[in-house]
Amino acid sequence: MSAFSPRNETLAQQLREVFGDKIAELIEHRRQLTAVVPAEHWLDVAWQLRDDPRFAFQQLIDLCGVDYLGYGDDEWETAEASGSGFSRGVDAAGPGRFSWDERPEAEDFPNRFAAVVQLLSQAHNRRLRLRCYAPADDLPVVPSLIEVWSSANWFEREAFDLFGIIFEGHPDLRRILTDYGFIGHPFRKDFPLVGNVAVRYDEEKERVVYEPVEIEPRVGVPRVVRRDSRYVDMPRGESEDQPA
Repeated sequence: MSAFSPRNETLAQQLREVFGDKIAELIEHRRQLTAVVPAEHWLDVAWQLRDDPRFAFQQLIDLCGVDYLGYGDDEWETAEASGSGFSRGVDAAGPGRFSWDERPEAEDFPNRFAAVVQLLSQAHNRRLRLRCYAPADDLPVVPSLIEVWSSANWFEREAFDLFGIIFEGHPDLRRILTDYGFIGHPFRKDFPLVGNVAVRYDEEKERVVYEPVEIEPRVGVPRVVRRDSRYVDMPRGESEDQPA
């Protein structure tokens, strides 16, 4: 039995036949096919996916950065949680779960940063997701896709601004959402939730000024509703007061 759904089976087979070891992994989740491509093959695979008529992925519809720091770690109490209907988050490697001085080091999390691309083939009416992990986590660098798909321009600037991923070969890699003097990259999982500095407009100086943050760091934990007897549908004609 094939590991892929019928809609992706043909594309997965073509990708394996054409690229071989240039694709490290093929994954299907919720009927979405993802090809993991090493950085050294990122551009070669991109060019062929665009120009090869068997693929014809001529449109890049999205590119984003991802920080996998703490990905998959359990942050919730379960067996020892209180009986009040919800549980509180516990210590882990997620945002706000550690002090800045004790933040996890990059070398402890292999494949921490990745660039993820969403492609569309109008000729074949199908989509493909590409993922490229940055080889180095302390200075994440992946090749720019601007020469292949010009629409990657501002997407790569956004990923650089928010995640600190450097796209080698980008002609104008500047911040696009944060201020010129902004410190750090706000979508990184180890970025302080309260930020590094506070920004306000000073009426006397008639300009924007930067000041130390005065807000105390805190972690907001969402309420978790448990599936218990309160949410079980009672048979018609019975009530919760009746004995089981």
